[in-house]
Amino acid sequence: MVTMDDVASRAGVSTSTVSHVLNGTRKVSPATVLAVQQAIQALGYIPNTLARSLARSSTSTIGVAISALSNHYFSETVHAIETECAKHGFMMLFVDTHDDPEQELRVITALHHRRVDGIVLAPSNGSMALEYLRANRIPAVLVDRMMSGQFDQIGVENTQATQGLIAHLIEHGHRRIGFIAGRPGFSTTEERVEGYKAALQAAGLPFDPQLLVNGGSNTEPARLATVQLLALDSPPTAIMTGNNLMTLGAMHALRDAGLDVPAQMALVGFDDFDWADFFVPRLTLIAQPVQALGMRAVNLLLQRMATPGAPAQSVRLTPSLQVRNSCGCH
Repeated sequence: MVTMDDVASRAGVSTSTVSHVLNGTRKVSPATVLAVQQAIQALGYIPNTLARSLARSSTSTIGVAISALSNHYFSETVHAIETECAKHGFMMLFVDTHDDPEQELRVITALHHRRVDGIVLAPSNGSMALEYLRANRIPAVLVDRMMSGQFDQIGVENTQATQGLIAHLIEHGHRRIGFIAGRPGFSTTEERVEGYKAALQAAGLPFDPQLLVNGGSNTEPARLATVQLLALDSPPTAIMTGNNLMTLGAMHALRDAGLDVPAQMALVGFDDFDWADFFVPRLTLIAQPVQALGMRAVNLLLQRMATPGAPAQSVRLTPSLQVRNSCGCH
């Protein structure tokens, strides 16, 4: 019987390193992970966690690898996925990727060795896990961030939704509109920036690079980005943020600057959240269909598990605009 020592010898690493790769208990370089995986496949090694499941064709578990669980949008997505899994008799096993490609590869590997029946992944920028999923023929669905047509994937329509909200501000007379974008490299960020630029072009307004700033998809970077916009010689009269955390950061900066919203600065954003209607002013936001997103992600995965050879599907859900009064309406 092939042992862990045999795998270590073939991969040229220590037995403890093989254990860390199998269990995701320590950071291991991608090259070493790949060497260990190749040794496992070449020797036909079966980890103990895998051996215990051989008597069953399914473990009735689905792995979910998503980062930024502190973000209300992602926590709601995970909850929706878990609810749908339970409806179909599956248990969800969640791991946080921290949007780190190396961590993502480690946790995907660990989920695989725990014999999950499939994986739902919000891929990081520069993801190294996609090749692992492909090479090991693991049923997988990409959620939120659309990256590869070789996988089933589901997300919302970002470009047209953003374009529509910027057009709404333009209809209210705004001509200098700032946009606080999320972390670069993500399809969601790129598509929302594309929608911002498309709205300006459709209205015959020039694109000013100074009005497009990076908010890092988080509260504090967005606060600093808002301060940067306010310091311009010709600051914007309206600001749109790329996600809910950045909306909070922008509100913080506007409050510190003593600006009244919307009288002195209109503020809108992507991602509605439960308490947005209780702010003063009430926030105008794009609401993502989170429940439908989680439900469809699980059902896509179940279809993939049932028919592994079927063509990959890319699904876009339509978000809705929740018009309140931070944009100047009502």
